[in-house]
Amino acid sequence: MTESLLASLLQQAVELHQQGRLEPAQALYRQVLELDPRRFDALHLLGVIARQQGDAAGAIDLISQAIAVDGAQANAHCNLGVALLDAGRADQALASHERALVLQPSYAMAWSNRGNALRRLGRLDEALDSYQRALQIQPNYAEAHCNRAIILQDQGRYLDALGAAENALNIKDRYADAWLARGNALHCLRILPEAVESFDRAIHLRPDWAEAYSAQGASLQRLGEFAAALDSYDQALKNRPDYALAHYYRGNTLRAMGRREEAIAAYQAALAHGDNPETIAFALASVGAGATPAALPNDYVRSLFDQYANHFDQHLTEVLGYQTPAVLDALLRHVAPASELATVDLGCGTGLCGPYLRAYSRRLDGVDLSQQMLDKAAERGLYDELACTDLLTYLDGRQATWDLAVAADVFVYIGDLAPVFKAVHAALRPGGRFCFSVEAGDDADYVLRPSNRYAHTPDYLRRLAAETGFTVLATQALEARQENGAPIAAHAFLLCR
Repeated sequence: MTESLLASLLQQAVELHQQGRLEPAQALYRQVLELDPRRFDALHLLGVIARQQGDAAGAIDLISQAIAVDGAQANAHCNLGVALLDAGRADQALASHERALVLQPSYAMAWSNRGNALRRLGRLDEALDSYQRALQIQPNYAEAHCNRAIILQDQGRYLDALGAAENALNIKDRYADAWLARGNALHCLRILPEAVESFDRAIHLRPDWAEAYSAQGASLQRLGEFAAALDSYDQALKNRPDYALAHYYRGNTLRAMGRREEAIAAYQAALAHGDNPETIAFALASVGAGATPAALPNDYVRSLFDQYANHFDQHLTEVLGYQTPAVLDALLRHVAPASELATVDLGCGTGLCGPYLRAYSRRLDGVDLSQQMLDKAAERGLYDELACTDLLTYLDGRQATWDLAVAADVFVYIGDLAPVFKAVHAALRPGGRFCFSVEAGDDADYVLRPSNRYAHTPDYLRRLAAETGFTVLATQALEARQENGAPIAAHAFLLCR
């Protein structure tokens, strides 16, 4: 009689659970446990409800009790792994999913959840493989397609990410996460109107989703629709007032609209809610509300160019009229460089200077903060070595290594150039050349502009050269690029150690 009653209570509880009626289901599972404290299904499913209610610790405790009763149930190990990941215990989550897969190797959900744990651990290639295993078992697994899109986005493979998100949406159209993933990929591919529409679809499905509103604001801002972008950020913050990134992006939009005091307040709100102090310091400095930092944060520059890598060359040359590599090449040739130089391209990016420098270099090395930019540079086949790190770390300890150091449009991200000049001087052989460009400043030695780029005065550069042990061989004024249709004045310098 008791077993029959337990089976009946469990059946009723499961039906309520499947209908989403969590509290009455929870009450029935507890009633089962009062009659049989070691009932696996009741412990396990009560733990699942705890996780659905946001109680990761309770879920871990209950599901662990169920596994102590019966450790051979793959779905319990899988659900424990999900709860452990909720609790930030990614290593243990991974172990749980792998235990589930030992018990049931064809368990698509465990493969996908294993990928989530690997992603949290930063093991992106392994995570991709795990999602692929899930899809081999269950090709119409929308969540695994969407998770692949997120990983591919993290890796800068935006076209692949777009394809994976659309695979998910072809299976499940009303899937907010996949619409967000699609929008993020389109944003990074600069297909901005479609990105905005994709974020709209995500918001329609999840109207209180601050992340989707903020992402939409970023695309609208990139389109120059500042009022609409501001509205999106305001909606994000209405739903999540402590969303530091939305406060920061909102500050950028207000700055672009010339609303300086409001921009300052937005940046200060971002800082109050936990944004990176370095990032906020240079944002405030760019609107004249703080001391000018010595350089932009490496993480900011890396993130900027990781997103920029796929369309960097086209945007610079076709949209911004970028000619700096050709100007530096002409300046170098004017003083007749040797043809068998050891050359380093500092901040080489996608390698736009590579074709010029290779012509008179027996060895050509490049360094940049952005791995995705370096991947593009590697495709050119011009560089002997490419290193992903900051300039000072790269140059440290490499005394008298090169004959020529070039930095094209790099010092716009560094204000105080004294440490760079010193490091380059040490890294050059006697008689070595140092050729670089800067945006032209007026008053202070260097200033951070609202564009988040530094400008330097020629007097500062000449003084720094003399103090470091360089001789100025030549200088040339140039137009670095176009900004809002207007040319940006710059200077090219050629120094000799």
